Amino acid sequence: MNPSEQFVEHGISQQNLKRTSCATVLTLAYQSLGVVYGDLSTSPLYVYKSTFSGKLSLKEDDEEIFGVLSFIFWTFTIIALFKYVFIVMSADDNGEGGTFALYSLLCRHARLSILPNQQPTDEKLSSYAIEYSADTWQSALLKLFFEKHPRFQKGLLIFVLLGTCMTIGDGVITPAISVFSAVSGVQVKINQLHDNYVVIMSCVILVGLFSIQHHGTHRVAFMFAPVVAAWLLCISGIGIYNIFYWNPQIYRALSPVYMLRFLRTTGIEGWMSLGGVVLSITGVETMYADLGHFSALSIKIAFTCLVYPCLILAYMGEAAFLSKHHYDIQRSFYRAIPEAVFWPVFIVATFAAVVGSQAVISATFSIISQCCALNCFPRVKIVHTSSRIYGQIYVPEVNWILMCLCLAVTIGLRDTNMMGHAYGLAITTVMFVTTCLMTLVMVIVWKQGILKAIICLLLFGSIELLYISASICKVFEGGWIPLVLSFIFMGIMFTWNYGTMKKHQFDVENKVSMSKILSLGPCLGMVRVPGIGLIFNNLTSGVPAIFGHFATNLPAFHQVLVFVCVKSVQVPYVCENERLVISRIGQKEYGMFRCIVRYGYKDLQQENYNFENKLVSAIIQFVEIEESVPESTHELSMDDGNLNVEDLESVYKDESLQILKAKESGVTYIIGHSYAKAKKSSSILKKFVIDIVYAFLSKNCRDPDVVLNVAHTSLLEVGMVYHV
Repeated sequence: MNPSEQFVEHGISQQNLKRTSCATVLTLAYQSLGVVYGDLSTSPLYVYKSTFSGKLSLKEDDEEIFGVLSFIFWTFTIIALFKYVFIVMSADDNGEGGTFALYSLLCRHARLSILPNQQPTDEKLSSYAIEYSADTWQSALLKLFFEKHPRFQKGLLIFVLLGTCMTIGDGVITPAISVFSAVSGVQVKINQLHDNYVVIMSCVILVGLFSIQHHGTHRVAFMFAPVVAAWLLCISGIGIYNIFYWNPQIYRALSPVYMLRFLRTTGIEGWMSLGGVVLSITGVETMYADLGHFSALSIKIAFTCLVYPCLILAYMGEAAFLSKHHYDIQRSFYRAIPEAVFWPVFIVATFAAVVGSQAVISATFSIISQCCALNCFPRVKIVHTSSRIYGQIYVPEVNWILMCLCLAVTIGLRDTNMMGHAYGLAITTVMFVTTCLMTLVMVIVWKQGILKAIICLLLFGSIELLYISASICKVFEGGWIPLVLSFIFMGIMFTWNYGTMKKHQFDVENKVSMSKILSLGPCLGMVRVPGIGLIFNNLTSGVPAIFGHFATNLPAFHQVLVFVCVKSVQVPYVCENERLVISRIGQKEYGMFRCIVRYGYKDLQQENYNFENKLVSAIIQFVEIEESVPESTHELSMDDGNLNVEDLESVYKDESLQILKAKESGVTYIIGHSYAKAKKSSSILKKFVIDIVYAFLSKNCRDPDVVLNVAHTSLLEVGMVYHV
């Protein structure tokens, strides 16, 4: 088992990696090449081609090529190196990175969370980790602003969803442009090869790539790092060769003066061409998003020591070649490769494109899983692809949708230039969202002065807005694709979140008061039958309306009743020993308990891990502790596979024994099958959203019993209509 697998399997905090050996950090740095930098390292395949795809043309004085290289160098240095490596990667959420990590930090420190069922006890979680330092007047003012204006809290969520949806759009475009760019290189050697054959070859590779997703990446992950390392060394070596062979003076382009000359001489055409330049930093967001799989130090070492210098040399070498071959711009990358090594580099390029695509696809699965946990996406099937490496998942529905969209983009556009226009808009939007969230984190979480935060916002935000403006100009030339995809996914996410919150609001407003239930006496006015009844609901207090609905129609219930609430907490992970919170409802003779099951936004929510035994064990521990039994008599392993009444009869007291006997009689899952309908007084828009869109999503998503992996013989569904 490699170090990163050990780290993930045992759930050690990312921050503990700082104390690990140098060998471990260097090993993680090497492994991060395949997972983190596959997308970023394949950018040279299409950057210059996309930049000069419009009316901008190379002139004899090389001003344009020097200006473009200067833009690439400084964009790469300021955004990738300064922003992400030195600043953004310091804002980790218990070792996790990405858009949701920044949002989670803000939610905990400024109480912005829109997740229902949040309780003060959640703040005692070990992963909650709030440093209660004194607020500055700036941070206090920002917190007060969000507290007094709930609309801005919802606006912040929409802003985060925008960045998330653009990332999903990135998952559609990256495989298409990477694979198509790599495969199209074959036309350099086979001139008569028609574009249709390139498209077919690309589609075959894409279909193969998506078809093997269900096997998981761990089976072939050992190849990822060597492929990307070989690719980086190849392009940097070719870059050095081209610099010395074609134009040793190309280093002069690193001066920022050439950027100003470029914009002054090319005008609006030069500004519009920046939509191609921004493709040089595709994948830098992945460095931050994949922080949880490695340590920040290992990712920084890999970037600064290998990725950054190799890519800069590659861009400089290609620019040196172009300075002497102005008419080879559409095939510049492959034409710049020396004849003797063309085919080996072509093969490595194809493999590198596949590796880069794989990383983005896996990241998309992870994002969808997080959205489900935050009630922002319909329930989908999530499959573990590795029993050793936590977090490697596969989402079948999303996988096939991505494949169809990738094939549609490849077949429909047939041009890396148009794909590049779409790609540039997607990645710059995600980067701008990160910059804005980072500004809030600096003030609210880090307690930095507002001036520092504004300087960072102006420095990085202005650069990103410049590239966004250049990409927006290409909306009708392919840039519409990420916009359409993002708005579709945002519509789905916001509708699902809105409908879910309305149903929860209905539950809160219509819950049965505990005093009314307990006034019915120990039998609750019903026949109590042997067994344990697990009533799944969305409330952390009170009795759900669905219980009253059930009791009214069938006045019989189990000897032991447990109200189970599965909820998400605004932290990435919840430790197993903090997962369940048990409390008693009423007197001992009622036999009623409440169990709150807590998950983080990166935890995989599923109850097929011996949940019944874990729950019964936790309840018995609670009962024994409640009765102040000495510790030696109430120890019970949370991992016990089978609970034997005979073996435990001498240890547990009467109530514990009754609970064990009830379990042997059978456990029944009572799950509400509720349907949301808009009230008659609702607006037409609300009726459309709830009665049509939300109803369609609810009908086609996975039912709770499937998610919980409940056998049909143990399932009891209660239907109910929610008028929201």
